[in-house]
Amino acid sequence: MYTGKHGRVLGIVLAGGKGERLMPLTRYRAKPAVYFAAKYRIIDFALSNLINSGIYSVSVLVQFKSQSLNEHIERGWQFGGAMRGRDFFVTLVPAQMWSGEHWFQGTADAVYQAMHLITRYRADRVCIFAADHIYKMDVDQMLSWHVAQKADVTIAANVVPVEEATQFGCIRTDKAMSQWVITFLSVKFSRSL
Repeated sequence: MYTGKHGRVLGIVLAGGKGERLMPLTRYRAKPAVYFAAKYRIIDFALSNLINSGIYSVSVLVQFKSQSLNEHIERGWQFGGAMRGRDFFVTLVPAQMWSGEHWFQGTADAVYQAMHLITRYRADRVCIFAADHIYKMDVDQMLSWHVAQKADVTIAANVVPVEEATQFGCIRTDKAMSQWVITFLSVKFSRSL
């Protein structure tokens, strides 16, 4: 059983959205499967960030027009035979309908339907990332910060001007946050929740 410096860490990559804003590129494929720089796909950013940060156990939650994405993951993101197994994998996970006969009803529902993966893996920590963002990130740095803060949840966010905020999910913060840098926000939850 592989345990890294942060314990057993499971990566979950959310790749089930429709990607309607990228039409016509998403006519035949999910947004994370859209080509980037000829041979890469958008999902490669999230997967590279996790693998290069030492997170070798990754479940990719798929749903919408996933065939192209499935083929890309199966061809390009498999570990060699000596490493492949319970602790070294990039695996595709379609909606399992554990909570009723419906597909993923959004991001939170996709994570909820994947709870059995977290339990089965015996994860100490879970890193959840979207598959449709283009960025470079040292996830290990974020995990180290998370552990040092003894946080229950850590969220990575990028500060944007108010005029652009409607294009993104928003987090309300205090004025102490620096503008234009990626900031880690630690959220402490009551143990009674």
